Amino acid sequence: MTPGTIDRTIDAAMPATAPAADRDERLRQTGAFTQLMRRPELGAIGGLIVVVAFFAVTASASMFSLDGLMSVLNPAAQLGIMAIAASLLMIGGEFDLSIGSMVAFAGLVFGVLLVSWHLPLPVAIAGTLVAAGLIGALNGQLVIRTRLPSFIVTLAFLFILRGLSLVGLKIVTGGSTQMRGFTDASADSLIRPLFSGSAFSGLFGWLAHHGIVASLPDGSPATQGIPIAVVWFVVFTALATWVLLRTRLGNWIFASGGDSNAARNSGVPVDRVKTGLFVFSSVAAALVAILTVLDAGSTDAMRGQQKEFQAVIAAVIGGCLLTGGYGSAVGAFFGSVIFGTVSIGLTYTQFDSDWFQVFLGAMLLIAVIFNNQLRRKVTGER
Repeated sequence: MTPGTIDRTIDAAMPATAPAADRDERLRQTGAFTQLMRRPELGAIGGLIVVVAFFAVTASASMFSLDGLMSVLNPAAQLGIMAIAASLLMIGGEFDLSIGSMVAFAGLVFGVLLVSWHLPLPVAIAGTLVAAGLIGALNGQLVIRTRLPSFIVTLAFLFILRGLSLVGLKIVTGGSTQMRGFTDASADSLIRPLFSGSAFSGLFGWLAHHGIVASLPDGSPATQGIPIAVVWFVVFTALATWVLLRTRLGNWIFASGGDSNAARNSGVPVDRVKTGLFVFSSVAAALVAILTVLDAGSTDAMRGQQKEFQAVIAAVIGGCLLTGGYGSAVGAFFGSVIFGTVSIGLTYTQFDSDWFQVFLGAMLLIAVIFNNQLRRKVTGER
């Protein structure tokens, strides 16, 4: 039974002479516009429309070609995988500022397992994800047991993991902060296409052969396919959205971020939920490390730098409140696409690409103002 049906049923049951003041305001039927304004992703969608319109006027036409679109979506997807995890954690009322450093640290672990120890690619990937998950669990338990703000705990791990990446790579490589050899070490693995390269290359070849998409002089498609990171990004978004909107765990996440004490009193395992979200956040960062390392063929200690802040900003642009209990994975999806559009789109214009840093701060400020002021005004929240 929908909320609107409940409203009509109660209205019909009430005496006609009952004054309007006697009716519980929580049972009022909300209008379509109010329901729309309550959607967390509204600001991100509006922001994306504005950004696309701006580049439609200022950027070269090649930006909106199929190849240009893929060049925008690839960095958006790498950031977006972390932003999806960050959004779930923020909805649950916590932050993880260590995920950028986790990308570098996971790259180190992955390199040791795959290149130094010559383990098979599936084992190296599994080991990297498990190591990241254990650190995420440690983050979560420290937050729960010490009652310190997650901002402080994960900020500490931001420096710890970055330092371990620097020292570890120097030890493994004999003094360098870079590590190579991933391409040769994983060349024969059957699962490599799941984590590197492009998907649907056969489809794009067929489209190029029939003149539907652009092709090179030798007949091969100008765009080889959809970057595999984009596929993971879409899968993450769909899975996170399903969990938030269709499962009991999703209700627990919202409840844990909205009022943890009330959630505990209602039987919600808040500590387990939050620990699980920290694990998911670290594993998502490790997945990004695996995807980027296999594509580049190398890793370095500075990989993922500032991505923790960009992921949080993308989640905030997507409608997540800094106080927790509100947000959506779809909003983080569009927030990440905005980042990718601006970061790559500036290279198609005459503007200095360093304006991207100005954009980061401005979008964060605008998103927070929009989420906290406009939504309150329209919905009547105090």
